Amino acid sequence: MVFIKDNIYHIYNQGNNRQKIFYNRDNYLFFLQKMNDYLLPYCDVLAWCLMPNHFHWMVYVRETELESVMRRGGTEIDRVTSNREASRGATQSRTPTVSNLNQAIGIMLSSYTRAINQQQSRSGSLFRQKTKADCITKPLEVSPSYYNLGFGTLIFIPDPDNDYPQICFNYIHQNPLKGGLVKNPEDWEFSSFRDLSGLRNGKLVCRQRVDEFSLKF
Repeated sequence: MVFIKDNIYHIYNQGNNRQKIFYNRDNYLFFLQKMNDYLLPYCDVLAWCLMPNHFHWMVYVRETELESVMRRGGTEIDRVTSNREASRGATQSRTPTVSNLNQAIGIMLSSYTRAINQQQSRSGSLFRQKTKADCITKPLEVSPSYYNLGFGTLIFIPDPDNDYPQICFNYIHQNPLKGGLVKNPEDWEFSSFRDLSGLRNGKLVCRQRVDEFSLKF
């Protein structure tokens, strides 16, 4: 995946062979915590949806690379987290490294896979090998009139420069309805719809950035 700062991306992946990636509510919550830890240092989240066998993120990329340091024990963290932990007395080494958004996503999905494999007494890949990332603020680099929303869904866009972000925003929140899981988007717990409609005070989405791009239901 190639990321360019100050652009919006639709990032998605699904279970290998369309298998489940979430088996219970705790799995969804665990994945959300990992999104908080691994995505937010780089991105503002505009929309998200977790489905039983796949996920969708819509993010604004603020940074593609970050200087990071090592926790005692060898765990790499970004500089923002380092400063926050140092203020609480945590100890890191003095040797900085550079991490990027690609690596952060890879580490996140690998870590989640290990946890699910242990939970389910399974082995091997949980996700498809390649996570997809479509840049939707540079539509001519994707397609002049059609937008691939993932998993073979093509949407015709009459005015791609203005409509791509809103189309993607709507598509992500309509996913649980299209999947037959609920009748109304607010009935699905594991998307950003409740947060952005004022039904829940979730901290993962950046409302200021949503307003900046005039994204509405």
